[in-house]
Amino acid sequence: MAVSLDATDRKILRVLQADASRSLEEIAREVGSSKTPVWNRIRKLREAGVIKSTTANLDPEALGLEACFFVLIRTSEHEASWQEKFLHALQSRPEVLEAHRLAGDIDYILKVQVPNARAYDTFYQALIDEVRIYNVTALLSMEEIKSTNALPIPD
Repeated sequence: MAVSLDATDRKILRVLQADASRSLEEIAREVGSSKTPVWNRIRKLREAGVIKSTTANLDPEALGLEACFFVLIRTSEHEASWQEKFLHALQSRPEVLEAHRLAGDIDYILKVQVPNARAYDTFYQALIDEVRIYNVTALLSMEEIKSTNALPIPD
């Protein structure tokens, strides 16, 4: 269920999405308020679950993680026990950045960040050892054109 936000809340969220490391004073100045009301609004947005966490965005290439694969998975298994095992397999692997269950011909799509193709193959072999999968297609991203965690906050 969507949380009711006013214009100031939306301004604060836009500033935080751009750079959450900014000082409370800077945020307050940018949204046209003072520090205490802004701090209270941020606290309420956290309590309401609008702000889930504050993290640092790291550069994968700077860390030697130069290969991004999108992994399309089809399965013939749809029982709860298989799904639980699959979920555990994904959650236990830090190289899986995102996992989505899909509607359509493909059941799941994963975003996997690894150093190279050999590391992807190691990931793939471990995954199919742990969970039975009908079909896997891996697509190597040649270039990241756009990547953001910023949500389009409606006015």
